[in-house]
Amino acid sequence: MKFDVGYMHMMCTKWPALLAGLLGLCLLWLPLSLQAQLILSLAALGVMFFGMTRPENTVFRLVTFVFCGVLALRYAFWRTTETLPSFSEPMNFIPGVLLYIAEMYCLAMLAVSFFMLSDPLKRVAPKVRSLEELPSVDVFIPTYNEDPELLAATLAAAKSMIYPRDRLSIWLLDDGGTEAKRSNKDPAVALAAKRRHGQLKALCKAMGAYYHARQKNDHAKAGNLNDGLRISKADLVVVFDADHAPAREFLKETVSFFKEDPKLFLVQTPHYFLNPDPLEKNLRTFRSMPSENEMFYSVLQRGLDKWNASFFCGSAAVLRRKALETVGGFSGQSITEDCETALSLHAKGWHSVYVDKPLIAGLQPETFVAFIGQRSRWCQGMLQILILNRPFLAKGLSVGQRICYAGINLFWLFPLSRLAFMLSPLLYIFFSLEIYQANIQEFGVYALTYLIASFGMQSYLYGKVRWPWVSELYEYVQSIMLVGSIFSVIRNPRKPTFNVTAKGQTLDSNGLSPIAIPYFVMFFMLLAAAAYSMWRLVSEPVASDLLLIVALWNMINLGLAGAGLGVVAERRDLRRNQRLPIRRHGLLRQGTHTWNIILIDASSGGVSVQFPEHEPDINPDSAWSGMIEVRRGGRPISFPVTIRSVREVDGTKMFGFAYPERVPETFMAIAEIMYSDQAALQDRISRRQVRLDFVRGTLRFTLWSFTESFRAISYLVGLGKTKKTMSHSDAPMMVKQNIAQMPGTPPQMATPIAEVQAHA
Repeated sequence: MKFDVGYMHMMCTKWPALLAGLLGLCLLWLPLSLQAQLILSLAALGVMFFGMTRPENTVFRLVTFVFCGVLALRYAFWRTTETLPSFSEPMNFIPGVLLYIAEMYCLAMLAVSFFMLSDPLKRVAPKVRSLEELPSVDVFIPTYNEDPELLAATLAAAKSMIYPRDRLSIWLLDDGGTEAKRSNKDPAVALAAKRRHGQLKALCKAMGAYYHARQKNDHAKAGNLNDGLRISKADLVVVFDADHAPAREFLKETVSFFKEDPKLFLVQTPHYFLNPDPLEKNLRTFRSMPSENEMFYSVLQRGLDKWNASFFCGSAAVLRRKALETVGGFSGQSITEDCETALSLHAKGWHSVYVDKPLIAGLQPETFVAFIGQRSRWCQGMLQILILNRPFLAKGLSVGQRICYAGINLFWLFPLSRLAFMLSPLLYIFFSLEIYQANIQEFGVYALTYLIASFGMQSYLYGKVRWPWVSELYEYVQSIMLVGSIFSVIRNPRKPTFNVTAKGQTLDSNGLSPIAIPYFVMFFMLLAAAAYSMWRLVSEPVASDLLLIVALWNMINLGLAGAGLGVVAERRDLRRNQRLPIRRHGLLRQGTHTWNIILIDASSGGVSVQFPEHEPDINPDSAWSGMIEVRRGGRPISFPVTIRSVREVDGTKMFGFAYPERVPETFMAIAEIMYSDQAALQDRISRRQVRLDFVRGTLRFTLWSFTESFRAISYLVGLGKTKKTMSHSDAPMMVKQNIAQMPGTPPQMATPIAEVQAHA
């Protein structure tokens, strides 16, 4: 008899989890007194917290999930059988049932997250055995209205990627200079499109890339990408958003997976951002707190990968042309063409891979209006897929894929549940509607222990990438504006249209977001409820247990609303170019003088350097200029700089230099110093991924609630606003002749085969 050692090992490691699951099922339906339920809850919490001591062990993880599930389902059973208002009292019953549905939705999402994260994968790129194995690659950079300077930086980074030059083509797909726009009846629109068309065409010629503008703007980004497929022919297609500059190792870390699996259609990598989103900027957390997207890219996508359900995220991905051709290219039925395309290909039996390594640096919306616009598009697109594609019923998907896709799509109903939790306490405080019937003992035994388990699981699963209460804050600030988006999709699933997210915006003064008023209305309504509930607790002869529970619930909501005011009270940010911290040796030359320097950070506008030995006598108000030289593979890469500022940081002088002009060579040099080492991106993420325990996280969040609400109110009454200020502008971009024909062309324009082999 032949034994399958791998199967036997799997069964042995899973048995403890299976036994725990059977025990959990037995405990679910036992009729228990409050005292017995309390003992069961405390025991389940004890097992949970013990299981959390070894987060990388799959068995311990599953045991933790089981006992958290026991607490959640015991709560759901009690909530269903004991707490709902009587049907004969519709004023209580109707809002009570709506709140109950919101809670059951959250429990369903908890179950889906347990399924997704049962055994997250961590991929490592296979080794390339020979260069002959490498397929041809077309890089698509779709653009609509982005600045040429932004596009030049992305093109330069794409050209710098390690790959044989004869197998790599870069395509700029311009939807802002289509023939339809260039012949528009409005002369202003036509002139702008013609100017853009000519400028970007010259830029691509200078940087050794292909320029393409289609006939007309059909089907938004999906249509643009499909037109790119029509005119190109490489085996693999890489998609970068216009503001997503890749690291040099991007293809090295992704392409080799396609050789290992002929049915692989996608290798997706995370989106890393150089700039803060509105919450990070306005609460000043960008340098210390994990970014919002890290929860999705560092945890959830790895969990989806286990079930062959990691999906295309619109950029920073490699796709197989042959696979795309089987489904007619990129899908355009919804406004989230990326997820819809992946769903179509998974249903056809193709596979996907997720590589959890930051390999691009991009920009995210900085103003709250742009942030909400982006999330509205995501919300509407995901709900379109849920309604039109019905992933839970789609033929060809495995059970695991159905659960994952349905869960990801259903997540975007969170605004309904979040607002239900925000508004429900007001019904009892102001109108004495009893929509949740429980005394304080029952609440403590069932609800409080379930909440402790829920917060414990959040810390266990997402503690390194999401601090306490931050998820709730992100959901709250989106919910107020996204409810309308949800109902618009439900009314007409085909109505939403694709809108380009504005990037690279700056604010020259402090002030409130144009859509801030609803957040003030919510805050003052909750504040009034808090004051009235305190008055009732003091003045009523026998205040009910329910009133105390609801008053505490409302205070938590008030804290969320106070911190939310800080998100819509926007701070000025004059920095047009986002810095990337680096640490690299270089030389600064002026005439016959040469100084050793350390490059501390860089952006598309300039660099900051320190002098480790002796500093030159530089007046920041002068026209002092020189040449900075860095080396790669023994070859020098030089670019001119001019002094902009001198400042002191921790007792050391920091010299800021700007580029006097930005020609294609300058952008190639920028790509070299910013994106030549993926470790700089990884290091920045790793330094922020630090756990914050629940107590410290709660204290910090409470501080935000007080300070940020006062700051927002000061903006409202005109006390915290600042006057507009002038800022330095970047050197203009200049496009000359083809860079490949210029003397002194940086060596990254033609990466030697030997270097490709060395990196592979």
